[in-house]
Amino acid sequence: MYCTRSITDDIVWVGASDRRLALFENLFPIPRGVSYNAYLIMDEKTALIDTVDASVSRQFLENLLHTLSGKPLDYLIVNHMEPDHCACIGELLYRFPEMKLVGNSKTFTMIAKFFEPIDAERSVIVGENAALTLGAHTLRFYTAPMVHWPEVMVTYDEKEQLLFSADAFGSFGALNGCLFDDEIDFAKDWLADARRYYSNIVGKYGLPVQAALKKLSALPIRTICPLHGPVWRSDLSLLLNKYDLWSRYEPEERAIALFYGSMYGSTENAVNILACKLAEAGIKNIAVYDVSVTHVSTLIAEIFRCSHLVFAAPTYNNGIYPAVQNLLHDMTALGLKNRTAAVIENGSWAPVCGKQMTEQLGSLADFRILEPVVTVQSSLKEDSLSMLDTLAKHLAASLTEA
Repeated sequence: MYCTRSITDDIVWVGASDRRLALFENLFPIPRGVSYNAYLIMDEKTALIDTVDASVSRQFLENLLHTLSGKPLDYLIVNHMEPDHCACIGELLYRFPEMKLVGNSKTFTMIAKFFEPIDAERSVIVGENAALTLGAHTLRFYTAPMVHWPEVMVTYDEKEQLLFSADAFGSFGALNGCLFDDEIDFAKDWLADARRYYSNIVGKYGLPVQAALKKLSALPIRTICPLHGPVWRSDLSLLLNKYDLWSRYEPEERAIALFYGSMYGSTENAVNILACKLAEAGIKNIAVYDVSVTHVSTLIAEIFRCSHLVFAAPTYNNGIYPAVQNLLHDMTALGLKNRTAAVIENGSWAPVCGKQMTEQLGSLADFRILEPVVTVQSSLKEDSLSMLDTLAKHLAASLTEA
């Protein structure tokens, strides 16, 4: 049975949600599932904006066929060739032999890698600001390379002032009937997943996102239809402001997050004491994470959120404790910048990871490393407690400075 929702009189959401999938891209936990959004424009000519993942293809096809009600599908517009959005291209080519595919030149290069090459008579190659008229609806196409694949483009409906934004402005999380941002409590129930989605999926590509935001700022936009998560028709400024901050790698909040790895509890004890000292200094809403039991995608999202970061680890095989090293590796791969950081090291006979953590953090752009680097030798003693007290004061002063 079909399950659709109308975006406007002529545009229908024909996507589906998957609550069974445990890992998005086989990497990122999605306990609330994920939606795969596709949109059908009903006009003199019909146009489908993207398809869905193979896992929800049956629901998608029922939605599509019901909405078409016997009309042909004239165009499939391919904004993004990632398999969770292009999986049904072959099926649609078979079902609708007159259907034409619309994409840019890079789109068709990539289609030939996932499927058989598309015949020229079924291909419509569009360039920047190219137009496609369906009747009352005129669509325009704008490239958005590396947001977050090289072939990505977005589609703008001039009649509705509506942007089909590909993976931009998306979020983890299945849609529970409520499709629109004004039907949910975004800040309470969706912001964390939207942040985690952006920071891990798109986070490396801040400069291309900034370029896309600048390009799209010239368009009057009333509605944003992403390929994952809610459709935005109300408080667009909230979403756009978050993307502007995240893509400039500016912290979302002046806040402290502490990340630690601990083998037997002594490093954890030092972090707990530091957190208490910070709270006694008036710092509120401190976040503390054991990196061994918290997925790295959550840690990365918190690093995008917070201005001040503390990393604590034991020395392990003359290096950094592996779980902390993995976090630092991801931070480097994503090009994190513009943060204040502090370091706590532990080691029973040769504590050396503090220097290594400091060097890795120092290699990131505009990372300020606070002194002192606190050294714990096996367990916290009075001398290291004094260093911890100094670090707490420096953190508190840095957080509250203008």
